[in-house]
Amino acid sequence: MSAVATAIDAARAEGRGALIGYLPIGYPDLQTSIEAAVTLAEAGVDILELGPPYSDPVMDGPVIQEATNAALQAGFRMRDTFTAVREVSARTDVPVLVMTYWNPVVQYGVSRYADDLSAAGGAGLITPDITPDAASDWLAESTRTGLDRVFLAAPSSTDARLEMIVRSNASREVRMKQLELRADILRERELKNLGVQRSNVPYSAKVKDPLSSSLTE
Repeated sequence: MSAVATAIDAARAEGRGALIGYLPIGYPDLQTSIEAAVTLAEAGVDILELGPPYSDPVMDGPVIQEATNAALQAGFRMRDTFTAVREVSARTDVPVLVMTYWNPVVQYGVSRYADDLSAAGGAGLITPDITPDAASDWLAESTRTGLDRVFLAAPSSTDARLEMIVRSNASREVRMKQLELRADILRERELKNLGVQRSNVPYSAKVKDPLSSSLTE
């Protein structure tokens, strides 16, 4: 079982959701960002997400864009990602996922990236801008190195694509979280089709999915 799956299981055993903290690497400088990540871990987050700066952060909001631009201007280099992951992993017991655009991974070399992330003690990658059907190299390298992979779904995702994403995520527990997300996505879609604005009324319906049986074996 992966470190991410173990952390999610531990939170679930305590009757709560896993608390996940995100920070950009290198802001305002590399060492300060490392200390900030360690502080988050010591303060009780279950999983850390560290985001390497990217020169074209079109999927990020203005605050993260400003932080990553500052980090790049301060001299951030790709190797700093592994430095940060290595130091944070050495100083805490919290699994560290890297959330990154896909192009830097390709430019670095998918196999090399997987090897260096694994050697640094990283738990895996969150890859928002690549889909499983376009990620055959990453599927192979993450399997080879034992790294978790986390693909994202959108409210507009079809049922077939949601099932593909669920099957492609690495750990059983992450898949289960994707199934829970699937319930929210399907409900959001249903409300939209009915022309209803989402309200604060809790939604507790369960999604019956043929994948569920394979997740409880």
